[in-house]
Amino acid sequence: MIECREGLCSVQGPITINNVVALLADGNGLFTEPEITVDLNGVTEVDSSAVSLLLEWRREAGRHGRRIKFVNLPANLTSLAKLYGVTEMLNPA
Repeated sequence: MIECREGLCSVQGPITINNVVALLADGNGLFTEPEITVDLNGVTEVDSSAVSLLLEWRREAGRHGRRIKFVNLPANLTSLAKLYGVTEMLNPA
C-alpha cells in the first residue's frame, strides 16, 4: 500500500513478486509531484523484485522530469541493492 501527501509517499507492507505489478501501477499513478520522497520504513518483506520496482519508479520519474528519492530502505533491501551493484542508483539517503 502506498500513501502520498505533498510529495512524501509511504510504502507499507511487503514488496515481493506477488504484489510488485500492483505497486508499480500505484506508484506511477501517485508519484505526480516534481520532487517525490518515498519512505520505505513500513516495508515488511522484500525480494529481488523490490530492487527492480525502485529502479523502474526512478526511470518513470525521470521520463516525466521528476526527481525521486528513497529513504529508510530496509536492511535486506539495501543488501540486495549492494549484491546487484545498484546501491547508488537507488540514491539512499
